[in-house]
Amino acid sequence: MSEAVSEIIQVQQQIVDEFAKLDQWEDRYRRIIELGKSLPAIEDLPEPARDEKFRVRGCQSTVYLKPELRGGKIYFTATSDAMIVRGLIALLLKVFSGRTPDEIMRTPPTFIDEIGLSKNLSQGRASGLSAMVEQIKLYAVAFKTLEGRV
Repeated sequence: MSEAVSEIIQVQQQIVDEFAKLDQWEDRYRRIIELGKSLPAIEDLPEPARDEKFRVRGCQSTVYLKPELRGGKIYFTATSDAMIVRGLIALLLKVFSGRTPDEIMRTPPTFIDEIGLSKNLSQGRASGLSAMVEQIKLYAVAFKTLEGRV
């Protein structure tokens, strides 16, 4: 296992540890919403990042996820019009933004099951979360493919 993949696993463990301290799901939802406040509101997202090509399909809420490859790492600009979804995005960015395509492709988001999101989100939000993870992984594959051609 590479050092960078190990770092992603550590970040996921930090998330798991943080949420383990919150016994009630109401407290966990509050924390997710709190994390979402670190992302810009949709109207504050720069216009280029609100292009339809960056809209995540499969989400009930409006979600934009814009990737940018810098120095061999993918950085994401993202937000949603729903506060809980914005918090879910913040968690995903904490894990995957600033990572190489290989790191993203090789590391599953295990924290999602470990903190109970899979079981405690509504069906619509769970589907949206899966769509966001899939989009992040697809961007990693696309950038990896482009790297191979350069």
